[in-house]
Amino acid sequence: MTSRSNNGVVHLRSPYSVTNTLQRLEAVIATRGLAIFARIDHSGEAAKLGLEMQPTELLIFGSPRSGTPLMIASPSLALDLPLKALAWQDIEGVVWLSYNSPEYLQQRHDIPEALIKNIAGIRALCEEAVHQTT
Repeated sequence: MTSRSNNGVVHLRSPYSVTNTLQRLEAVIATRGLAIFARIDHSGEAAKLGLEMQPTELLIFGSPRSGTPLMIASPSLALDLPLKALAWQDIEGVVWLSYNSPEYLQQRHDIPEALIKNIAGIRALCEEAVHQTT
């Protein structure tokens, strides 16, 4: 599994299709008792208008129990919560699972150090979703 990061966005390479990558992430999220709030198929919506774009789907998920204390401490964090993960295919056909790093969100919204643990789990969730099983 390769990853890259830029501007606070972490990109994990996925060996699965965009749709399957998000299905795998949804399964991981379900085992952790987190809520899935929405799944948005950007490329599917574009296709309905006759527009072409690489496969791109967004998953919005989280836990009010974890997120609420963060938003109380740093109200602007509500711009970035609930958590989001984007599965997308680049022009070479490589699929990526991308998310905002907790460290980036901490800096962007001045999250107290003691609360960063509430969103730090996104890394493990996404890594598990793209981990290739044999």
